[in-house]
Amino acid sequence: MVEAINLKKGMIFNKDGKLIRVLENNHHKPGKGNTVMQMKLKDVRTGSIVQTTMRPSEKVELAMVDKKNAQYLYDEGDKSVFMDMETYEQYEIDNNQIEEERKFFTPNLEVQLDFVGSELIGTELPSTVELKVTSTEPMIKGATAAGGSKPATMETGLVVQVPDFIKEGETLVITTANGEYKSRA
Repeated sequence: MVEAINLKKGMIFNKDGKLIRVLENNHHKPGKGNTVMQMKLKDVRTGSIVQTTMRPSEKVELAMVDKKNAQYLYDEGDKSVFMDMETYEQYEIDNNQIEEERKFFTPNLEVQLDFVGSELIGTELPSTVELKVTSTEPMIKGATAAGGSKPATMETGLVVQVPDFIKEGETLVITTANGEYKSRA
């Protein structure tokens, strides 16, 4: 059992027979009243997301999560297919369970698969990925790294704010935690 105040982003716990992943966890002290934890939670089986509050001392049972190194292969209908890097066994997961993570998937991307027992419940991305710019506005003459920014569409469909000097066809390093531009590759 762990208290709500100790839950971190990515942790998975059992609540009312459901497996819940913590997407966001903020400590909030209103002007009057007791401190509460404002949380954004996701049911890993259905993909539904809820905003809720919990008392910091409220206890939940952490799920026993096993991790396997895997490689993203391809999409098949409404499922994503992964291959275990050690056994070469293939696994499928519904796209609605990994909707946010899919924005970063490129063929052969190495991820970690999360299992509770024998059930595949999600993926964990590396901290950064390299994605190619497929469309953006033309480079602005005299633009510098300290200048403004513009939207760029990546090969996966993800739209990222990038510096003005970035051109189509460049490969960029994108942070998966927030989907922001980090640097050129």
